[in-house]
Amino acid sequence: MPATPSAAPAPVTVTVTGPEPVTEPATRPATSIAEARPGRHRSGVARVVAVIPAHDEEAQIAETIAALRRQDRPVDEVIVVADNCTDGTAANARTAGATVRASEGNEHKKAGALNQTLSWLLPQLDEDDVILVQDADSTLDPQFVSTALHHLERGYGGVGGVFRGGPGGGFVGHLQRNEYARYARDVHRLRGKCLVLTGTAAMFLVSTLRDVSAARLAGRLPAGNGTGGIYDTTVLTEDNELTFALLHLGHKVISPSACTLETEVMTSWRTLWTQRLRWKRGAVENCFQYGFTRVTWRYWGRQALTLAGVLVSLIYLATILVALCTHSVHLNPWWLAISGVFVVERVVTVRYRGWRRMLLAAAMYELVLDYFLQACHAKAYADALLRTRKSW
Repeated sequence: MPATPSAAPAPVTVTVTGPEPVTEPATRPATSIAEARPGRHRSGVARVVAVIPAHDEEAQIAETIAALRRQDRPVDEVIVVADNCTDGTAANARTAGATVRASEGNEHKKAGALNQTLSWLLPQLDEDDVILVQDADSTLDPQFVSTALHHLERGYGGVGGVFRGGPGGGFVGHLQRNEYARYARDVHRLRGKCLVLTGTAAMFLVSTLRDVSAARLAGRLPAGNGTGGIYDTTVLTEDNELTFALLHLGHKVISPSACTLETEVMTSWRTLWTQRLRWKRGAVENCFQYGFTRVTWRYWGRQALTLAGVLVSLIYLATILVALCTHSVHLNPWWLAISGVFVVERVVTVRYRGWRRMLLAAAMYELVLDYFLQACHAKAYADALLRTRKSW
C-alpha cells in the first residue's frame, strides 16, 4: 500500500440515506464506492475514505473538506454524515464536493452517527482499505494522510493526530492553545506514544475496524449498542473507549508528531468546563468499564496521579488561606525553589509557540487554567463515584 500514490482523487457522488439511495449526477464520470465493489480503486492501491460526522457545522465544513483535498496523498472519497442538522451543513458539504449521508433517528450523537455510516460503508471496502474519521471542526495539515498511511503499513492498528488550537476564544482560547502546544511537545518527546487516539482525526485499516466489531459481538469487548457497532454509544468518551478496545485486541496505536492538524477551541469558561468534565468523567468510567488489565493499569495510574494532584492543590490553597488569615505569611526557601521549578517548566514547555509566549508563561498566569481543570477533575471524580446522570 504505497504511502503517496500520484493518482488523482476519485470523483464524488452524493448519496442521501432513505429507503432507496438517491445519487445526484456529477459534473464528470464518477464511480461511487458502492458501484466500485468488488473491484479496487482504479489506481490499484488501497482506498482512503474520510468520514466526517457533522452537526450544524455549515460555517466550517467547506474548509474541513478543502483541507482533505490539499493532502499530499489525496483521499479517494469524503463522506459527511449530517447528523440531525438544522442548518446548511449538508448543502455546503455537497458544494465542496463531498458525499453526504444523513443519520436516521440517531439519538447517540457522534458515536451513533458514525456507527450508522460505518455499518453501511465497511462491507463495501477491502481489508486493506483505510478509513479516516475526523471531527468537522478540524482541518488536517497536508502531510497527515501520507504520514498516517506510512505508520499503518508498519503494523499500527490506529494512527491519531496531534492537534493545535485554532484562533479565537480570547483569554480562554489562548490558554488552550498553550495547553495543546505542551501536548504536542510531549507526544514528540515520546515518539508518538499516546494514551488515546483523539476524535479530532484518526485513521484505521478496514480489517482493524472489522476486528473490533466481531469482538464486540463475540463478547471479547464491551458490547456497546449490542449490534457490533465500532463505537460504544453508552459512554461519554467513545474515542477513548475505542483506543482501549484496539489495545485489548493486541493492536498498537500511535500519534506521530507529523500527523498535525488544527482544531477548534472552546470560546468560554462554561463550554470548556462542559467539554473537560465529559472528557475526564468519560476516561474514569472507561477504566471502570474495562477493569484493571494489562492495558488499563497505566490509565489507572494516571487517574491516581491526577487525583493526587487535586489533593495537593487543595492542601496548597488551604495552606495559603490559613497563612493569610493568621497573618503568618513569610518567604520559605523550599516553596520558593519549588515555585522556580514550576516557572521553568511553564516557560520551556510552551516553546513551540515562540519566545513571546515563553516570556508570558513566566508570569504563571496559566495557574488560572490549572486550578480550573483541577476543579473540573474533582467534579468528574465525584460524579463518577456517585453515578450522577450523564449528559453531553
